[in-house]
Amino acid sequence: MIAPMMTHANDRTALVTGSSGFIGFHLCQSLLAAGWRVVGIDNLSPYYDVKLKQDRQDILARHPRFCVVNGDIARQGQMMELFAAHRPDVVVHLAAQAGVRHSIDNPRSYLDANICGTFELLEAARAHPPAHMLLASTSSVYGASEAIPFVETGATDQPLSFYAATKKAGEAMAHSYAHLYNLPITMFRFFTVYGPWGRPDMALHKFTKAILQGSPIDVYNQGQMRRDFTYIDDLVSAICRLMDVIPDQKPHHPIQGDSLSPIAPFRIVNIGNSVAVPLMEFIAAIELATGRKAICNMLPMQAGDVPQTWADASLLQALIGDLAHSQIKDGIAKFVAWYRDYYRL
Repeated sequence: MIAPMMTHANDRTALVTGSSGFIGFHLCQSLLAAGWRVVGIDNLSPYYDVKLKQDRQDILARHPRFCVVNGDIARQGQMMELFAAHRPDVVVHLAAQAGVRHSIDNPRSYLDANICGTFELLEAARAHPPAHMLLASTSSVYGASEAIPFVETGATDQPLSFYAATKKAGEAMAHSYAHLYNLPITMFRFFTVYGPWGRPDMALHKFTKAILQGSPIDVYNQGQMRRDFTYIDDLVSAICRLMDVIPDQKPHHPIQGDSLSPIAPFRIVNIGNSVAVPLMEFIAAIELATGRKAICNMLPMQAGDVPQTWADASLLQALIGDLAHSQIKDGIAKFVAWYRDYYRL
């Protein structure tokens, strides 16, 4: 059995899945600083360096209002037990098998984590409804869409990777539960997130490591790529502010272009920086921060990848007000400083 945490007057409890992941770690830190009780769950998957995940978890574990369960959200009954023990007020579902390219080599892990794991979460929420659930999706669901910038109400029926397909399936599953059981759900679509404690499989981590070592970096599509890079602090701020923006089927003040479902308390929201940064500009910012020149190995586009991502974040702004927009050179400088410190370079 999972023992419940001690309760206090006026407490609110947040359950964060994937709490030892890059985004989950930063979100938990922010919630704890704001006075929340935080329950985390993470399976410490070996998809990338487990030590990095453990180090994040160890930092969170020092806080008296944090507890973690190292378990698999896809295991039958795991989430039901967790919900029953802690009765969370808000749930933020970040646990997933990430990575576009890895989904080509190991699709089963995406089925298990992203579809079966989300199903277990939704079943637990049906039994023990929280006030609001926020579930992570991805800009990858926009797939082959040529409508730029991406708008939440645009077409998402042409996924280019199995990763994108599983995240789109998660959106559809969540909408059905929102409709059937009146569960307020906000889906947020991430755009390329970066910052300190970032994942080693992401371009920023790989590029920084290679540039500091004097090794070549693989640059796909001959460098003709653009990404809506979103700094981690900006993303976490938006998630925290969305927690109290609970979808209502009959809003008092309708929003132009809202993605709110007409038949469920369900909404989809882009969280991005609203700027499509050229890949070579991104690399130049790493060169500036490291003081080293990149050796670029120019390659064709990889299967499942897209040439550009670009968020229309006007709905997000309408919901939560002015947005934080960190400059790419500042965010990369903070990452490189963390990288040097963490790896003692």
